Amino acid sequence: MRKYITIEGLVLPLDRNNVDTDFIIPKQFLKSIKRSGFGVNLFDEHRYLDRGEPDADNSRRPVNPDFILNQARYRGVSVLLGRDNFGCGSSREHAPWALEDYGFRVILASSFADIFFNNCFKNGLLPVVLERETIAGLFREVLATPGYALTVDLVSQLITKPDGTTLSFEVDPFRKHCLLEGLDDIDLTLEDTEAIREFEQRWRQSSPWYFDSRPTAKADKTSL
Repeated sequence: MRKYITIEGLVLPLDRNNVDTDFIIPKQFLKSIKRSGFGVNLFDEHRYLDRGEPDADNSRRPVNPDFILNQARYRGVSVLLGRDNFGCGSSREHAPWALEDYGFRVILASSFADIFFNNCFKNGLLPVVLERETIAGLFREVLATPGYALTVDLVSQLITKPDGTTLSFEVDPFRKHCLLEGLDDIDLTLEDTEAIREFEQRWRQSSPWYFDSRPTAKADKTSL
């Protein structure tokens, strides 16, 4: 997982409540578990005018000019602005995979679905909860200002607006540490590799009967 650094990026205002995981990445793309390559299909049903399929040539698909992600002023966005209950629906981890693969590193919303919120931290995304009034103010500013960008500093837990004013946010200390160090669940486990190895050695010494009594593959009698 990539280490989180201070993000200074353009903001995409996705002005709707209850953005679910099927909106983020439709179900037909769940066949792959590679964790990469999903960015081209982010918001697929709204981003394109036809139905997307895995491994399709997306460069030849008709684009929906009315969908906000396709507007020229939002090219290169890395901060996503949402509203209530962002990431609701199924528990598919492909949703944060698609957002991260497209280039988003931060999601600002007034509330998140719990599973999606947890999955973001496990995949290098920073979900930030802000008050509804604060979110509403950001929507007004972003929509009124082409090129609107925010700086999100995880170390200081501050968001700096173009006019220099700042917003503070809360984040769990352990999750903050994992993002800053680029640690997912596997990385955290590997940090204890030596302790795991020592435990296995002690177990073998204290319970040799377990290892000696495990069933072994029997010879095929027909070949004797």
